[in-house]
Amino acid sequence: MTENLENQISKICGTYGNDPARMMDVVRDVQAANGSVSRSSMKLIAEALKVGQVDVESVVTFYAHLSEEKKGKVVVRVCNDYIGKMFGSDKVAETFEKELGVSMGETKEDGSVTLEYTPCIGMCDQPPAILVNDKVVTWLSTDMAKKIAEAIKTDGNIDKLNLPVGDGNNADPLVQSMVHNNIREKGSVIFDDFEPGSGLKNALALTPVEVIKNIKASRLRGRGGAGFPTGMKWEFTRGAEGDAKYILCNADEGEPGTFKDRAILTECPHLMFEGMTVAGYAIGSKVGIVYLRGEYQYLSAWLEDILQKRRASGLLGTSIMGKEGFDFDIRIQLGAGAYICGEETALISSCEGLRGDPKNRPPFPAQKGYLGKPTSVNNVETFCAAARIMEKGAPWFAKQGSAGSSGMKLLSVSGDCKKPGIYELPFGISVSELLEKVGAADAIAVQVGGASGQMVAPADYAKTICYDDLGTGGSVMVYGPSRDLLKVAASFMEFFEEETCGYCTPCRVGNTLLKNKLELIIEGKGQPEDLEYLESLATSVKTTSRCGLGQTSPNPILSTLANFRGLYDNLVKKSEDGLQPSFDISKAVSLTEQIVGRKSVHHQE
Repeated sequence: MTENLENQISKICGTYGNDPARMMDVVRDVQAANGSVSRSSMKLIAEALKVGQVDVESVVTFYAHLSEEKKGKVVVRVCNDYIGKMFGSDKVAETFEKELGVSMGETKEDGSVTLEYTPCIGMCDQPPAILVNDKVVTWLSTDMAKKIAEAIKTDGNIDKLNLPVGDGNNADPLVQSMVHNNIREKGSVIFDDFEPGSGLKNALALTPVEVIKNIKASRLRGRGGAGFPTGMKWEFTRGAEGDAKYILCNADEGEPGTFKDRAILTECPHLMFEGMTVAGYAIGSKVGIVYLRGEYQYLSAWLEDILQKRRASGLLGTSIMGKEGFDFDIRIQLGAGAYICGEETALISSCEGLRGDPKNRPPFPAQKGYLGKPTSVNNVETFCAAARIMEKGAPWFAKQGSAGSSGMKLLSVSGDCKKPGIYELPFGISVSELLEKVGAADAIAVQVGGASGQMVAPADYAKTICYDDLGTGGSVMVYGPSRDLLKVAASFMEFFEEETCGYCTPCRVGNTLLKNKLELIIEGKGQPEDLEYLESLATSVKTTSRCGLGQTSPNPILSTLANFRGLYDNLVKKSEDGLQPSFDISKAVSLTEQIVGRKSVHHQE
């Protein structure tokens, strides 16, 4: 253990006031400085934050972007979600392996580069996409992959490639990203013009209770997917006992196919921050936290600058807009690669400097949330809608949308369509109407609600996107005639198997059993009774899992069983002797054959 390491970690921990609740910031900074969080580092962090070393280790080993083992100076993460695979991410990965001389999941011996897969990084509208350290590269071809690999081998820097920057604020000096917003259709709630302070001014003219009444009158429901009434959540939080209360913004959109919050963070951050400030006033909070997914770190400097500008304008800080006694500020908490942290109680755990483990409910966050205090956790889009409601009024908002789902909804559309991107549309639009807008007349299926949502068949394209029919946090993935829908479902199950926190047995074990059985069926080794097994096990996992991940992870199987049963029936077959082949010796020895460089000789009867 070197003195330099001791000084470094002492300084990093001191930056965050040696506060154990800021563990995520500490370990992220140590990882960035050293390429790992070593055992020696863990010990020093534990001493500085006055926690057990096991507490530090549990955090480091939980998040994908943290590592005890040293990663390369350059980390290339290839997005391998199903949309990425549809558009060539596997070929991109193979190109990097060949050009960099290192296999996926490994670090080169000289420590120059680490190459690994990562789940959805919020770029499904511009695949294939990768992260080179924190720099996003989109619409990647194999030729461009070769150029990036060459730049990494030359000096470990891809800036000299002068990659093009995207539209809007992606070109801002604080962002400089080649990400494109892909905003295809703007509505009146999110992407309309907004004057910072306009909604907050109207809110501060009312009492906090009156603000909540306005939000309730608008019939605003949470835009993250669950659809819980926002005004009711704020009312519960305001009425809960506690000497401090907190506002948390969920900007951890890790659901495959979802990227609408990315555009809000880039183009409408004032609207989001204003909604958080309105919420702070309504519930009596002084502190707001934006939990920003680690994959969006490229936006962190931009968002910090906007926060500083709001402070300078009197829209954050003490006595906001001259309102004596109303003090509220916002900080950004970066995640480190964990889909489960999109679940509100897991997000709270992460903000507290812990593993992203979901918490037991009750008590609910409105009663005991962040640091055990009453907390309202809302989605990025929800806060934007709240700010707009205070600007234009509850009746204006309530008259938009459908009977049970007021307002408009941002939809992230990707896959086999001519115009992927972000659409701001009123609730109540049918799937068929949406497909016409995005240019997908030949779609054989539409996944609404991300991997944990529903796979909709053409017979149900008259269904509408709203909380009472097809609910969604925003993800809409379109599949054309060339796609194997059961392989799509298997890919989603593989994602959930990887992303489960592992706390409860139904989710930890059940998702693996579901995935394995589905893969056997796809390989032609299934029997008709396996379909009953899948349905029974999937229902058990949904019913008995501890949090929202396990309660929705079987949906890829359940919805394809319900809507595409013929695909399963065509693959399963009854064996005359009641036996099915469960072991493929040719497949089992294929890796050994590659290693020794010759074919194996075996006999099958």
